[in-house]
Amino acid sequence: MECIFEVIDKSGRKIRLTEKQWNHIIKKHPDLSGKEEEIKEVLKRPDIILSHKFDDNSRNYYHYDKKEKGYLFVAVKYLNGDGFVITSFYTHHIKK
Repeated sequence: MECIFEVIDKSGRKIRLTEKQWNHIIKKHPDLSGKEEEIKEVLKRPDIILSHKFDDNSRNYYHYDKKEKGYLFVAVKYLNGDGFVITSFYTHHIKK
């Protein structure tokens, strides 16, 4: 699997964005095209990290973007100690 980027998140865990997932993200959310660096920043410096409601191995990262007037949301799944970006999009609400 080709890797778009690999970053160490705020909690010190390695997270990857694969080409396959990136293509999925920009197909559903074309406004994120070219925003790979912004997604990295959310993972490195989120405003909040929440556990997923139904999956103990997933985390939801949020960072407020003044320009977009909303939160950039990044969902991460952890498998065998490594994290993988599942999806990302802009939202106006943090889901707790």
